[in-house]
Amino acid sequence: MSTPLAPSPAVSESLALAFSGDQVMLGDLAAVAVAFSVRVLVAGLILAVTLWAAKRLARAAEHGVEKIHRHHPADRTLATFTAALVRYLIVAIGLIAVLQQLGVQATSVLAVLGAASLAIGLALQGTLGNVAAGVMILLQRPYRVGDKVELNGRQGVVTGVDLFNTKLLDYDGLTLYQPNGKIFGELIVNITEAGRRRIELTVGVDYDDDLDLALALMTEIAAGDSRVLAEPKPWARVTALADSAVSVTLRCWATSDDWMNTRFDLLKAIKERFEARGLSFPYPHQVSVERSSSEAPQDRQSTPALSSRSPVGGAGPVEAG
Repeated sequence: MSTPLAPSPAVSESLALAFSGDQVMLGDLAAVAVAFSVRVLVAGLILAVTLWAAKRLARAAEHGVEKIHRHHPADRTLATFTAALVRYLIVAIGLIAVLQQLGVQATSVLAVLGAASLAIGLALQGTLGNVAAGVMILLQRPYRVGDKVELNGRQGVVTGVDLFNTKLLDYDGLTLYQPNGKIFGELIVNITEAGRRRIELTVGVDYDDDLDLALALMTEIAAGDSRVLAEPKPWARVTALADSAVSVTLRCWATSDDWMNTRFDLLKAIKERFEARGLSFPYPHQVSVERSSSEAPQDRQSTPALSSRSPVGGAGPVEAG
């Protein structure tokens, strides 16, 4: 069992002299106490100024980012993240200054923090990967809150973005939480950013029908829908000659919000207008060939190959001489 360390003889002697009333030693202790008190007072002042500056500068950074992104007031993630980053950075610098003022070596503290950060980073690789991807998403802004997107094959509306996940509300009313690490390394489709989306409808008409009438009706239907954009103009062409029908295709454009309903309504209108004008939609034809059971397969007859012993010109066999 280890015994507690005893104070050094020099310290013990100094304390003994001070308690005995030695004026010189008392003066030295008083000087040390005053110097340490000044250090503590300065350290406290530095800490107070640090906290005040961190709060003010973080608020200024948040207002600055919000001003830059004033067109998207619902998306405050980047502003909040920037404010927190500024606050923690200033507090860290202030704490290092406080420790140095109190006589603590900052290099030793930084070495300990570095080792602890390495251990934490190895233990939380996946989480830190999501954080890094979240930072890149917040900086590059491939999508924002309220945008319609397709992430990892799932479409929906972005309802929230943070450092770890992206919150998506799909068209079935389900809330999806997708890790930022899986999103940032894959294809990101922003449907809202372009402001418009193309509608493509292909139907089949009978070979005997009037193709020019079918194309004119498709163009007229698209032009008559107020949700279809005037530019680019609706486009209709014959696109394929299938086995039982001629494929005609309509292409037009609508806004991202109207795309789905416009597409379904145009498809219904095309069917009704085609039927009203006498155009038909042929069903796929299938030809079935049946063979009677009384029919016997004909035997294949093989023709013998000619050789040196084959009869020539109806004569008898020719012997080789």
